[in-house]
Amino acid sequence: MSADQSSFNHPSFGRMTAERVIIFDTTLRDGEQSPGFSMNLAEKLRMAEALATLGVDVIEAGFPVASKGDFESVNEIARHTKGAVICALARSGGAKDIAAAGEALAPAERKRIHNFISTSPLHMKYKLRMEPETVLDLITTGNTAARNLTDDVEWSAEDGSRTDPDFLCRCVEAAIKAGATTINVPDTVGYATPEDMEKIFSMLRERVPGADQVIFSAHNHNDLGLGVANTLASLRGGARQVECTINGIGERAGNAALEEIVMALRTRHDQYPYTTSIQTTDLLKVSRMLATITSFDVQPNKAIVGRNAFAHESGIHQDGVLKNAATYEIMTPESVGWSRSSLVMGKHSGRAAFRDKLRALGYADMDDTRLNEAFSRFKDLADRKKVVYDDDIVALVDDEARDHDHIRFAALSLTSTSGKPSEADLTIQVDGKDVQTNASGNGPVDAAFNALRLAFPHEARLALFSVGAVTEGTDAQARTTVRLEEDGKLVDGQGADADTVVSAVRAYVHALNKLLVKRARTAPEALTA
Repeated sequence: MSADQSSFNHPSFGRMTAERVIIFDTTLRDGEQSPGFSMNLAEKLRMAEALATLGVDVIEAGFPVASKGDFESVNEIARHTKGAVICALARSGGAKDIAAAGEALAPAERKRIHNFISTSPLHMKYKLRMEPETVLDLITTGNTAARNLTDDVEWSAEDGSRTDPDFLCRCVEAAIKAGATTINVPDTVGYATPEDMEKIFSMLRERVPGADQVIFSAHNHNDLGLGVANTLASLRGGARQVECTINGIGERAGNAALEEIVMALRTRHDQYPYTTSIQTTDLLKVSRMLATITSFDVQPNKAIVGRNAFAHESGIHQDGVLKNAATYEIMTPESVGWSRSSLVMGKHSGRAAFRDKLRALGYADMDDTRLNEAFSRFKDLADRKKVVYDDDIVALVDDEARDHDHIRFAALSLTSTSGKPSEADLTIQVDGKDVQTNASGNGPVDAAFNALRLAFPHEARLALFSVGAVTEGTDAQARTTVRLEEDGKLVDGQGADADTVVSAVRAYVHALNKLLVKRARTAPEALTA
């Protein structure tokens, strides 16, 4: 958009002011490519609904041509998720890609096809093995085909930040002429600086014919820790769509974090006078939901949604906050979904109090079955723990919310004596049928894992085993993370329980369920000229 343009007409959003920023969330597509992450169809549907409720404008649901599972997930999200534009990814040079995207998006009330091709000299030579003129032809072909299926078409210049400026201008011009309504210039490998990104968008808006008729978009990776800074700089350069993910998940070091971008715009409105549609009080809830689904907790010092984001240990800081929160807090915890209360619950707390607590913690949408299972585990935990804190409840509810469609933990009995092998009697359910096994090992965890490998034979390698306490005290729940590796595929599982070994088995079972989902994934055919 030109600097003096007061409004812009977009096929999906109608008349937009120059201050309006479109939030394009790619958690379900780029985010899921994070090592160890995987979501099944039910989990993707839950996340898509949460993103739509959060106020995300565009949800990139997946890459339909990649596999049958990817196609199905995009199609189901398109069918069931309302409010947001549903977007599917495709390669500009892949006729099958464009067709698959169009078919998968058919049920959506609002849809977008997002096609891309590499434009940097490095990518064109070594990845595509194509000449620049061939790439230009494919840009025209891909966007024309996409425009025949929907009025809302986005084109991306993969590795755009390392593309020759003159050639990038030619590519963008070709995409606009072929019908693209949004132009994305991604910093695919996280190489750019804020100055680079602002300059690129300013240059394109000044030099490319028709630039005032499209929305420019920024998609910045975080390899140098500059993802959010580069995104804010892109807005200064004229971008009006930002592509981001919840918790900043994504390939390698991840993407620019949605919650950080949105709160930067809100908190520093004096520097960035832009508006979004995000309901910021839901940010923490959606962050926690994603952490539950992916079994990947955010680090404690993570901006906005980390548990230390509004914690103050320094006596000077605590004194200042008590007198006036603005002394050390630039935003209120409540503005992003945090609550200052931590009501302690115990074994005498009833189901109604438990449900009220869940609502306060952001779990208002739990169905009765999972509520009953979580309440049963809460009562068991309350019998074993002196005090049950909010974090304890979050841990056990998250554990119940995780997918265990194929394999479920049922029971574990252990015998362990110092200096001798441990024995484990394990019962799991595989597709609803009980499987009982016995195994020994070098300690109780090893014995339990050996029993699990007998109950459900597999060749996956244990790549990570980590145990942490949910709260303080010797009676604290354990939260265990297990990473499995099989044929280059990585999955992470998490489990929580007052018994550390049981939490480890729950984590391993969760990882196995995710591995079964990933086994079905395939890579699309290579794109050739």
